[in-house]
Amino acid sequence: MSSRPDRPSAAERYSRFRAHQEHPMLADFASRQAFALDDFQLRACRELEDGRSVLVAAPTGSGKTIVGEFAVHLALESGRKAFYTTPIKALSNQKFHDLSMRYGPENVGLLTGDNSINGEAPVVVMTTEVLRNMLYAGSRTLETLGFVVMDEVHYLADRIRGAVWEEVIIHLPESVAVASLSATVSNAEEFGEWLGTVRGETTTIVEERRPVPLYQHVIAGRRMYDLFADEETADPTRDRQPRVNPQLEKLARDDWARGRMKDRRAPRGGKRPQSGANGARGAWTPTRAQVVEQLDRAGLLPAIVFIFSRIGCDAAVQQCLEANLRLTSPAEREEIYAFVEERCADLPDEDLQALGYHEFLDGLTRGIAAHHAGMLPKFKECVEELFLRGLCRVVFATETLALGINMPARSVVIEKLSKWNGETHADLSPGEYTQLTGRAGRRGIDVEGHGVVLWQQGLDPSAVAGLASTRTYPLRSSFRPSYNMAVNLVHQFGRDRARELLESSFAQFQADKAVVGLARQLRKSDDALAGYADAAACDRGDFMEYAGLRHQLSDTERDLAKSRRFDRRQEVLDSLEALRPGDVIEVPSGRFAGLAVVIDPGTRADRDGPRPYVLTSDRHARRLSLTDFATPVGSITRLKIPRSFNGRNPQSRRDLANALKERTHGFAPPPPGQDGRSGTGSSRSGNGRSSTGRSGMEDSRIEDLRRRLRAHPCHECPDREDHARWAERWFKLERDSATLRRRIEQRTNTIARRFDRVCEVLATLGYLEGEGTDLAVTERGRTLMRIYNEMDLLTAESLRAGLWDGLDASELAAVLSTLVYESRRPDDAATPRLPASGPVREVLAEMVSTWSDLDALEREHHLDQLHEPDLGFVWAAWRWAEGDELDDILRVTDLSAGDFVRWVKQLLDLADQVADAAGSGALRTTAREAAGRLRRGVVAYSSVSS
Repeated sequence: MSSRPDRPSAAERYSRFRAHQEHPMLADFASRQAFALDDFQLRACRELEDGRSVLVAAPTGSGKTIVGEFAVHLALESGRKAFYTTPIKALSNQKFHDLSMRYGPENVGLLTGDNSINGEAPVVVMTTEVLRNMLYAGSRTLETLGFVVMDEVHYLADRIRGAVWEEVIIHLPESVAVASLSATVSNAEEFGEWLGTVRGETTTIVEERRPVPLYQHVIAGRRMYDLFADEETADPTRDRQPRVNPQLEKLARDDWARGRMKDRRAPRGGKRPQSGANGARGAWTPTRAQVVEQLDRAGLLPAIVFIFSRIGCDAAVQQCLEANLRLTSPAEREEIYAFVEERCADLPDEDLQALGYHEFLDGLTRGIAAHHAGMLPKFKECVEELFLRGLCRVVFATETLALGINMPARSVVIEKLSKWNGETHADLSPGEYTQLTGRAGRRGIDVEGHGVVLWQQGLDPSAVAGLASTRTYPLRSSFRPSYNMAVNLVHQFGRDRARELLESSFAQFQADKAVVGLARQLRKSDDALAGYADAAACDRGDFMEYAGLRHQLSDTERDLAKSRRFDRRQEVLDSLEALRPGDVIEVPSGRFAGLAVVIDPGTRADRDGPRPYVLTSDRHARRLSLTDFATPVGSITRLKIPRSFNGRNPQSRRDLANALKERTHGFAPPPPGQDGRSGTGSSRSGNGRSSTGRSGMEDSRIEDLRRRLRAHPCHECPDREDHARWAERWFKLERDSATLRRRIEQRTNTIARRFDRVCEVLATLGYLEGEGTDLAVTERGRTLMRIYNEMDLLTAESLRAGLWDGLDASELAAVLSTLVYESRRPDDAATPRLPASGPVREVLAEMVSTWSDLDALEREHHLDQLHEPDLGFVWAAWRWAEGDELDDILRVTDLSAGDFVRWVKQLLDLADQVADAAGSGALRTTAREAAGRLRRGVVAYSSVSS
């Protein structure tokens, strides 16, 4: 009798029994989940339960955070602590809520710099910077730490903050298991190998297949096209490249032809017509409201529309409201209204207008919202929660949303395939494209996800297909030792041990792996060099010695020839520099050779030398270049240039050319040497060289080399030229080998060498003392140990010099803002607004002067750690500390509410560091008072929601 279809087989039941026996904690954890764990999740969890660290690289939305949650489960079950680290506070807040709901608020804490909730709980969610600071401070909280989850660990590639991840990974106690969770990167195995070298046994698990298939589309006009033919997906496990939809290829050809026709018809100097709110658009580029309507009709909401501009995101919401889009039912609108009112009830009533609260609420009740760094954190939390609950149907977001925040959608739309990177408009990389579209497809809700690109004029469907199907985006370390890191490392480990730790960084690991390949090439070169030397052996003597003499002679003659060309070029340049308007010259070569009169010497026309503007006797008015003068040139005679002369006027050229012919009729130029500007004047130039361009000493050296060659026993060898060919190969390969050696030297110990330079700067300033490896941290250095700001050294120097003594709390907040604020655009800080009176201006001038001295010291030691203080936030910080209304500050500064809150929070963090580093005294009191004044209104309420 056959068994029932839904009943597991005996083999399956036995397999489950064995799994339960061998990994009981995993079996218990898995039984509590609402869904069956995937194979890669099970493999990673088994490794953790077996006592090994893991690196899990998997696509966005694949469920890799399950592995991190299992590490938390292991910690709680074994009576140890677990830290769950994230790169940004918003992600920490979100994870804090998730874990609190799962394990109870009494078991979960939060530490993010501006929030401290239940910090001694067995599970603590924190930003990576907080954990780094705990490690340097030797916090007792670390004593029972068993697991650390590093979510979004690929963030270590971040140019500014990425180094913190490597510091944490290197300094965690060996007894701590690390669960590293990363987006899919092409060098995951390399990263895992490095983790194994610094953390011990580490298993790398790579999962490339998405749990929800992703289909790619392009919207052109009012139609949505599949990007790939036959509804193929961009599956990284496929053996072949998906085929692009022929309809899109035809559309691209038609768009190109249409653009050509439009260019032909456009009047000269005409501009491309503007179309709709999106600006200059292709013929088939839909408006933002049309995109939302299409997605709604196709059943592809909820959706995230990525627009790489904060202003663009806000404008998109406004455009949808103006189009009277409503994506929610009356009941849903009531629910959204009640939720937002409750969440934002603690915001001061007087600030609601400045925050744009009513417009924000209007959009959300219609199911439409923006999400970007310029928004108030409270508003972003509302959007995230309502989106997860399915009440917010479309979010217009910048790419910051793609970093870890849990907001999966049914579809993701990318408006343009390029974005401003701070310097230029750069195309999206495959990694960025995949990170953005990876949010499409909600596990357990959607059977498939959809990535959509909007048609733009000039769009290449093949390029889009390449982005969608490419999986080559390696993780590159951005690690470099800071001043604060240096004093903390020297204090804890001493200089030698500190250098060893830095040499174990991922940055050095990657450099060393490159060196391995170079060293292999060098070994092959050395073997080949030995073979060439054997082939060149001569029975009459040392042929490599003889070949060396030949090379010396050849190099000397080549250097002399180069020097001769340089001398002649300099003579030509000098002669051209001496020309004046009206000089009649003979152009020695080129298309316009012959007599000419100089109209403009052109001494400032080009960085490669003068470019005289002349009129030839053939009536050609041209600007000549250095290539027209093979030999020096001098004035034969002079001719007056009429004031009314115009080189573009044929009559003017004719008249002056006739005057030139009359002036030079029967006139022969002086022979070389008769005119100081047209010849050398003697057989030996003023620099002591002979007419051949050699000095007497150089002549003597060449003759000596030739004499030694003729006297060498190998010179008369009948096989000399055969030996010479092998020797020539030896010298060529030796030059290549020397280049390889230099590259190896440059890459070896690069991090440690930079650390040495940092230590030299610190020793010069008195933060370290001692010689060589016997460095020690001074009392001044202990102050620097407490400052984790990017401008750490300037902060410490300002403290040391007492620049902030005597400032009141508001003034201190103003000057500290220059050490955290960075203008989004260089011109934002061009004309900063400063307090009209008081000592702030003088203190700022002294801080900038201090930075200038440090910058000079850094350049002397080949460093570039510090940037100039940015004065763009001084007035806003001062007025906020003085109690001004938010609306007044935002209106004057043109800052968004979210940006303002973010900068004030960073300023708060620095004020606390200054209070801690200042020691007992008036400045500590002032710093704490400054922090108290800053922590009010929307700043105080922009924290974790209860």
